[in-house]
Amino acid sequence: MPRPRQPLLSRERIVEAAAALIDSDGLAGFSTRRLAAELGVRGPSLYNHFATKDEILDAVADSITGQVDVSFFGALDWREALRRWGHSYRAALAAHPHIVPYLAQGPGRRPAALAMADAVYGGLVDAGWPPARATHVGALMRYFVAGSALGSFARGFVEDAGLYAEQYPHLTQAHRLAEHQQRVDEGAFALGLDALIDGLAHTYERTIGPLPPLPPAADTH
Repeated sequence: MPRPRQPLLSRERIVEAAAALIDSDGLAGFSTRRLAAELGVRGPSLYNHFATKDEILDAVADSITGQVDVSFFGALDWREALRRWGHSYRAALAAHPHIVPYLAQGPGRRPAALAMADAVYGGLVDAGWPPARATHVGALMRYFVAGSALGSFARGFVEDAGLYAEQYPHLTQAHRLAEHQQRVDEGAFALGLDALIDGLAHTYERTIGPLPPLPPAADTH
Protein backbone atom coordinates (compact mmCIF):
# COMPACT_ATOMS: atom_id res chain seq x y z
CA MET A 1 0.00 0.00 0.00
CA PRO A 2 1.55 3.34 -1.00
CA ARG A 3 2.47 5.74 1.79
CA PRO A 4 0.32 8.89 1.97
CA ARG A 5 2.03 11.81 0.33
CA GLN A 6 2.77 14.89 2.39
CA PRO A 7 1.27 18.16 1.17
CA LEU A 8 3.53 19.92 -1.31
CA LEU A 9 5.44 22.70 0.41
CA SER A 10 6.82 25.92 -0.99
CA ARG A 11 8.43 28.96 0.61
CA GLU A 12 5.35 31.00 -0.23
CA ARG A 13 3.00 28.51 1.44
CA ILE A 14 5.16 28.35 4.55
CA VAL A 15 5.33 32.15 4.82
CA GLU A 16 1.58 32.50 4.33
CA ALA A 17 0.82 29.93 7.04
CA ALA A 18 3.39 31.42 9.40
CA ALA A 19 1.92 34.91 8.96
CA ALA A 20 -1.57 33.59 9.73
CA LEU A 21 -0.31 31.84 12.88
CA ILE A 22 1.46 34.97 14.10
CA ASP A 23 -1.65 37.04 13.40
CA SER A 24 -3.77 34.69 15.51
CA ASP A 25 -1.38 33.62 18.28
CA GLY A 26 1.30 36.32 18.42
CA LEU A 27 5.06 35.95 18.24
CA ALA A 28 5.25 34.19 21.61
CA GLY A 29 2.89 31.47 20.43
CA PHE A 30 4.71 30.83 17.17
CA SER A 31 6.86 27.73 16.79
CA THR A 32 8.08 25.58 13.91
CA ARG A 33 6.33 22.60 15.50
CA ARG A 34 3.02 24.43 15.44
CA LEU A 35 3.66 25.66 11.91
CA ALA A 36 4.43 22.16 10.66
CA ALA A 37 1.22 20.84 12.25
CA GLU A 38 -0.76 23.62 10.60
CA LEU A 39 0.71 22.68 7.23
CA GLY A 40 0.17 18.96 7.81
CA VAL A 41 3.85 18.05 7.51
CA ARG A 42 6.69 16.91 9.74
CA GLY A 43 8.92 19.59 11.25
CA PRO A 44 12.05 18.67 9.27
CA SER A 45 10.18 19.36 6.03
CA LEU A 46 10.29 23.07 6.83
CA TYR A 47 14.08 23.01 6.90
CA ASN A 48 14.22 22.09 3.24
CA HIS A 49 13.14 25.69 2.65
CA PHE A 50 14.31 27.61 5.74
CA ALA A 51 17.33 26.80 7.87
CA THR A 52 15.99 28.31 11.11
CA LYS A 53 12.89 29.72 12.76
CA ASP A 54 14.42 33.20 12.46
CA GLU A 55 14.66 32.76 8.70
CA ILE A 56 10.93 32.06 8.62
CA LEU A 57 10.23 35.15 10.72
CA ASP A 58 12.46 37.20 8.44
CA ALA A 59 10.51 36.00 5.42
CA VAL A 60 7.18 36.81 7.07
CA ALA A 61 8.39 40.26 8.07
CA ASP A 62 9.71 40.93 4.58
CA SER A 63 6.51 39.78 2.91
CA ILE A 64 4.60 42.37 4.97
CA THR A 65 7.13 45.12 4.23
CA GLY A 66 6.82 44.23 0.56
CA GLN A 67 3.18 45.40 0.68
CA VAL A 68 4.26 48.98 1.43
CA ASP A 69 4.13 51.35 -1.54
CA VAL A 70 7.34 53.38 -1.93
CA SER A 71 6.70 54.49 -5.51
CA PHE A 72 5.90 58.04 -4.37
CA PHE A 73 9.55 58.92 -3.77
CA GLY A 74 11.02 60.57 -6.84
CA ALA A 75 7.54 60.99 -8.34
CA LEU A 76 6.07 63.48 -5.83
CA ASP A 77 7.26 66.28 -3.59
CA TRP A 78 9.03 64.71 -0.59
CA ARG A 79 6.34 65.96 1.81
CA GLU A 80 3.54 64.25 -0.07
CA ALA A 81 5.71 61.19 -0.66
CA LEU A 82 6.27 60.87 3.10
CA ARG A 83 2.56 61.29 3.78
CA ARG A 84 1.43 58.65 1.29
CA TRP A 85 4.21 56.27 2.24
CA GLY A 86 3.33 56.73 5.92
CA HIS A 87 -0.29 55.74 5.31
CA SER A 88 0.71 52.74 3.20
CA TYR A 89 3.30 51.67 5.78
CA ARG A 90 0.84 51.90 8.66
CA ALA A 91 -1.84 49.98 6.75
CA ALA A 92 0.56 47.08 6.17
CA LEU A 93 1.70 46.96 9.81
CA ALA A 94 -1.74 47.54 11.33
CA ALA A 95 -3.01 44.47 9.46
CA HIS A 96 -0.32 42.37 11.22
CA PRO A 97 0.39 44.06 14.58
CA HIS A 98 1.95 40.99 16.21
CA ILE A 99 4.93 41.05 13.83
CA VAL A 100 5.63 44.75 14.46
CA PRO A 101 8.09 44.18 17.36
CA TYR A 102 10.13 41.91 15.10
CA LEU A 103 10.03 44.42 12.25
CA ALA A 104 11.07 47.19 14.63
CA GLN A 105 14.48 45.53 15.06
CA GLY A 106 15.49 46.93 11.67
CA PRO A 107 15.82 45.66 8.09
CA GLY A 108 18.71 43.27 8.66
CA ARG A 109 19.26 41.46 5.36
CA ARG A 110 15.60 41.47 4.29
CA PRO A 111 15.34 42.56 0.63
CA ALA A 112 11.99 44.36 0.76
CA ALA A 113 12.93 46.20 3.96
CA LEU A 114 16.26 47.30 2.48
CA ALA A 115 14.55 48.37 -0.75
CA MET A 116 12.10 50.47 1.27
CA ALA A 117 14.90 52.09 3.26
CA ASP A 118 16.79 52.79 0.04
CA ALA A 119 13.77 54.42 -1.62
CA VAL A 120 12.97 56.62 1.36
CA TYR A 121 16.56 57.68 2.02
CA GLY A 122 17.27 58.26 -1.67
CA GLY A 123 14.11 60.30 -2.12
CA LEU A 124 14.93 62.52 0.83
CA VAL A 125 18.55 63.09 -0.21
CA ASP A 126 17.45 63.88 -3.77
CA ALA A 127 15.01 66.42 -2.32
CA GLY A 128 17.89 68.27 -0.63
CA TRP A 129 18.03 66.75 2.84
CA PRO A 130 21.61 66.24 4.05
CA PRO A 131 22.40 62.51 4.37
CA ALA A 132 22.51 62.54 8.18
CA ARG A 133 19.19 64.38 8.39
CA ALA A 134 17.63 62.05 5.81
CA THR A 135 18.60 59.15 8.06
CA HIS A 136 16.97 60.89 11.02
CA VAL A 137 13.76 61.52 9.07
CA GLY A 138 13.52 57.89 8.00
CA ALA A 139 14.12 56.75 11.57
CA LEU A 140 11.54 59.04 13.15
CA MET A 141 8.96 57.97 10.57
CA ARG A 142 9.59 54.33 11.45
CA TYR A 143 9.22 55.09 15.17
CA PHE A 144 5.94 56.89 14.55
CA VAL A 145 4.41 54.35 12.18
CA ALA A 146 5.49 51.28 14.16
CA GLY A 147 4.23 52.77 17.41
CA SER A 148 0.85 53.57 15.90
CA ALA A 149 0.49 50.02 14.59
CA LEU A 150 1.36 48.24 17.85
CA GLY A 151 -2.08 48.67 19.35
CA SER A 152 -5.31 50.62 19.39
CA PHE A 153 -5.73 53.73 21.53
CA ALA A 154 -9.51 53.52 21.25
CA ARG A 155 -9.75 49.87 22.27
CA GLY A 156 -7.85 50.66 25.45
CA PHE A 157 -11.01 52.14 26.97
CA VAL A 158 -13.71 49.81 28.29
CA GLU A 159 -17.34 50.21 27.25
CA ASP A 160 -18.57 50.99 30.77
CA ALA A 161 -19.94 54.50 31.16
CA GLY A 162 -20.19 54.08 34.93
CA LEU A 163 -16.44 53.62 35.23
CA TYR A 164 -15.80 57.18 34.10
CA ALA A 165 -18.92 59.05 35.21
CA GLU A 166 -17.94 60.00 38.77
CA GLN A 167 -14.17 59.81 39.09
CA TYR A 168 -13.05 61.00 35.64
CA PRO A 169 -15.17 64.02 34.69
CA HIS A 170 -13.27 64.71 31.47
CA LEU A 171 -13.74 61.14 30.20
CA THR A 172 -17.53 60.87 30.25
CA GLN A 173 -17.55 59.82 26.58
CA ALA A 174 -14.54 57.49 26.81
CA HIS A 175 -16.80 54.42 26.85
CA ARG A 176 -17.71 55.18 23.23
CA LEU A 177 -14.16 55.20 21.90
CA ALA A 178 -13.96 51.45 21.24
CA GLU A 179 -17.15 51.65 19.21
CA HIS A 180 -15.45 54.12 16.87
CA GLN A 181 -12.03 52.49 17.01
CA GLN A 182 -11.10 52.73 13.32
CA ARG A 183 -12.12 56.36 12.97
CA VAL A 184 -10.36 57.37 16.18
CA ASP A 185 -7.11 55.53 15.53
CA GLU A 186 -6.85 56.44 11.86
CA GLY A 187 -7.79 60.05 12.58
CA ALA A 188 -5.13 60.30 15.28
CA PHE A 189 -2.52 58.84 12.95
CA ALA A 190 -3.43 61.21 10.11
CA LEU A 191 -3.29 64.21 12.44
CA GLY A 192 0.06 63.16 13.86
CA LEU A 193 1.53 62.45 10.44
CA ASP A 194 0.44 65.83 9.10
CA ALA A 195 1.88 67.57 12.16
CA LEU A 196 5.14 65.66 11.81
CA ILE A 197 5.51 66.55 8.13
CA ASP A 198 4.61 70.19 8.79
CA GLY A 199 7.37 70.26 11.41
CA LEU A 200 9.84 68.71 9.02
CA ALA A 201 8.91 71.26 6.35
CA HIS A 202 9.58 74.05 8.85
CA THR A 203 12.97 72.51 9.69
CA TYR A 204 13.80 72.19 5.99
CA GLU A 205 13.02 75.84 5.28
CA ARG A 206 14.92 77.00 8.35
CA THR A 207 18.07 74.99 7.65
CA ILE A 208 18.12 74.18 3.93
CA GLY A 209 15.98 76.53 1.86
CA PRO A 210 12.47 77.53 0.73
CA LEU A 211 9.90 74.98 -0.36
CA PRO A 212 7.30 75.40 -3.10
CA PRO A 213 3.62 75.24 -2.08
CA LEU A 214 2.04 71.83 -2.39
CA PRO A 215 -0.67 71.46 -5.04
CA PRO A 216 -4.24 71.12 -3.66
CA ALA A 217 -4.46 67.49 -4.77
CA ALA A 218 -1.70 66.66 -2.26
CA ASP A 219 -4.21 67.10 0.59
CA THR A 220 -5.92 63.83 -0.29
CA HIS A 221 -4.65 60.51 1.05
